Amino acid sequence: MAVWREAFALSAAEVDERVPPGTVRILEHTANHDSHFVKFPKPSSSPRDPLNLPFWRRTAALLVASLYAFVANYTSSVIAPVLQLWPKVYPQDPRPFSELSYIIAVHVLLLGGANIWWVPLSNWTGRRPVLLVATLLMTLCSVWCARAESFGSLLAARILQGAGGGAADTVAPALIGDLFFIHERGRAMAVYTIFLCGGSLFGGLTGGYIGYSHGWISVFWVSTALSAFVFLGVVFLIPETLFDRVPGDDASPSSAYIDSKAPETKEIETVQTQVPQTHTHLTFAQSLSINLGRHDMARGGLLHYLVQPWRTLALPGTWVVMLHYAGLVGGVVTVSLIGPQIVAMPPYLWGANAGLINVGGIVGCVVGYLYTYLLADRQLKSRAKHQRRGMAEAEDRLPTLFFPLVVATLGFFMFGFCAQYPGPDRWVGLQVGFGMISFGLTQVPSVGFNYLIDAYGHLAADCFTMVTILRAVIAFAWTFFVATWVHDRGAAEAFKIFGMLMGLFGLATVPLWIFGKRMRIATKGLVARQG
Repeated sequence: MAVWREAFALSAAEVDERVPPGTVRILEHTANHDSHFVKFPKPSSSPRDPLNLPFWRRTAALLVASLYAFVANYTSSVIAPVLQLWPKVYPQDPRPFSELSYIIAVHVLLLGGANIWWVPLSNWTGRRPVLLVATLLMTLCSVWCARAESFGSLLAARILQGAGGGAADTVAPALIGDLFFIHERGRAMAVYTIFLCGGSLFGGLTGGYIGYSHGWISVFWVSTALSAFVFLGVVFLIPETLFDRVPGDDASPSSAYIDSKAPETKEIETVQTQVPQTHTHLTFAQSLSINLGRHDMARGGLLHYLVQPWRTLALPGTWVVMLHYAGLVGGVVTVSLIGPQIVAMPPYLWGANAGLINVGGIVGCVVGYLYTYLLADRQLKSRAKHQRRGMAEAEDRLPTLFFPLVVATLGFFMFGFCAQYPGPDRWVGLQVGFGMISFGLTQVPSVGFNYLIDAYGHLAADCFTMVTILRAVIAFAWTFFVATWVHDRGAAEAFKIFGMLMGLFGLATVPLWIFGKRMRIATKGLVARQG
């Protein structure tokens, strides 16, 4: 507690002078007063450094990681619109809708819960082997779903299918953080985010058409094909990115490389500060080797990495992002489950078109992508350029969250009201409410995950573990109980509670924004590398 008292006792000027993890120089001024954005972290001379990979390799890896996130969430929601077909597919085993919702709930639970082992394994042996195993598991279990002949078998297959998709929420964004510089991560994560959020929405949109036109089993064969495609993408395009920089390599932001291609960078005549890259390059085959990026095992064995994620609960940013992500994913998954059932009943009777409820969510996702793509890095760069003498603070990204969190909170109330009081035109309100929640969801990976990467560096993947575990627990709980809750008490009560919780979660952003640097000063001993 002494370090916390010391951090909060500092004057504003003293706080401004401190350089804890998450405070870096991204703008450099030359003798002729030009400003130049610099690359941070500074690439090392090692050919194994993922920052030295060609741009096309980094972009290809980003797209594969993003597609993995899309498919993992697609497989989760694609079954929602066709749960109504259960009596026709299994007439000998009638089950209420509240019980059929478990097929989605267990998948959602394992999407997050599986990261208890995926992240420690990725930190221990590398990103690439974990992604290979996880995507292969997702593919094989999609086949199992298609071949399942009973409720129990399908439930088991969905549990393991969800586990296979789990690494998409943690190892994939950690890989993106390994591949991109701090001033590039906002846009890179915006690309990842639209795939991540779009997966569940497109699953809900297309599942009904596929299932009603070609049969229940067809949704699982489509999932199999998509999963296999991702597995092949990992095999041929994902390099090993786990790389241990020598402590101090990037501790001096002023020595970072000048990024002469950044949009805000001006041409200069002198390049004395640019360090020539003299390292050799790996061949394409060498970059795909297993354990290529395996770091110093003297720091601890697998047990150390299994325990490490739980230590990140001492970092305030972990809790804030965790609450945001849990509330918004829980909301989107719940709407994806309940929405098709609402529009399948009177007065709507959409039938096979019930999946169209997801159109509103897709629109919100696209608008959210544009919002973060344009603002996520721009605000960070602008504050560094005009207010912070070239320094960037991790908290500079957080104001981007305020408006989307308010919109998402209001979206819960709108959806619940329109679901409670159906009418010929109330489906518009359902769509708008869903879109508002989806708009908020797109900000969490783009802004929240980037905050964790910026503020906590090498612990980011461990932070992601805790974030996705709570996300899974809340989303599981909401989907597990919401069908019965809505049936017994109505949608307005359920979504009013969800909205109030989301509002409280959103308010947690304010103290992190105001006092975040002081918190990073207090926790710098936890974030510093050891060994």
